[in-house]
Amino acid sequence: MTTDPHREVILRVVPRPADINSNGHIFGGWVLSQMDIAGGIVAGRIAQGAVATVAIESMKFISPILMGDLVSVYAQEEKRGRTSVAIRIDVVATRGGGAETVALTSGVFTFVALDETHRPRPIPGD
Repeated sequence: MTTDPHREVILRVVPRPADINSNGHIFGGWVLSQMDIAGGIVAGRIAQGAVATVAIESMKFISPILMGDLVSVYAQEEKRGRTSVAIRIDVVATRGGGAETVALTSGVFTFVALDETHRPRPIPGD
């Protein structure tokens, strides 16, 4: 997980009882969805428009998400191409009323910028 002090929290969510599996942990698909939402927000800012997820790379679950966790999703640009951008996404939980912070998962999601016909388009330069 990145330790960049300038990274930005994109989402903060508390899982609901419906998000829990039979083992008492939050579904992996739930956290993937939160990561995709956060990554899409950052990628959309960079692309200045619509984006679509095209790949999830190097995804790793570090620790389970528990009921009552305050889940924070951090996202930042990792690499930019002509039509795509890779976003590093880190997820951490705050537990015990803020007494403990636990790394949950990390991954790199790649998004492609889309034009009005849903075809790849160049990402505007800086």
